[in-house]
Amino acid sequence: MNFNMDNKRKLNENIKELRSIYSLENGKKQAIEEEVNIKREKIKSIEQNIDILEKTNILLQKTSEYAREQAKKQIEGLVTNCLQYIFDENIEFEIDIQEAYGKPSAEFYVVTKSDEIIKTKPEESRGGGVIDIISLALRIAFLHIHKPEIYGPLILDEPAKHVSEDYIFNVSEFLKEVSEMFNRQIIMVTHNNHLASIADISYRVELNNITSKVSKIQE
Repeated sequence: MNFNMDNKRKLNENIKELRSIYSLENGKKQAIEEEVNIKREKIKSIEQNIDILEKTNILLQKTSEYAREQAKKQIEGLVTNCLQYIFDENIEFEIDIQEAYGKPSAEFYVVTKSDEIIKTKPEESRGGGVIDIISLALRIAFLHIHKPEIYGPLILDEPAKHVSEDYIFNVSEFLKEVSEMFNRQIIMVTHNNHLASIADISYRVELNNITSKVSKIQE
């Protein structure tokens, strides 16, 4: 009889101990489940943020591509008009934009259209004259598509030193058109007498020994 009572007491103690262990482990389980749910919510929130960021990145890329394409067209148009105005030929300026490793790069080309289409790099087309005019037109284009707007005069140093005398008159007329069209003062340093003659005010700088002599030659 005592043996049964002892077994029963031990059994009850074991059951009580197991219930205590179960209660403790169950509490741990619930805490883990709660932590898992919190982590799942965080993961869900992070995934939603990633989705938003990816869509935003796509939108920014598309916007950037559109803005770049618009700027490209504006620059090509202005430089083309400049080349055609000065050289009086069916000649166009093209920008080829390539992207490598996430970074865009640009190559410039001159396309001459006559009996056949000839596409060359500027330095391979007529020599320095074309390069001078493209450089001049690019500076004007970048100046006027820049946001915010850049104020102040356009300062040029020998803008057409490689352009032959056959086309220098067209260069001078183009510069006058640019000044009037964009309402921008042009300050120019040149050795070309014809370009100097188009200015409202001209000065001649002469070197006398080691002293520069400045004299007004036209107003």
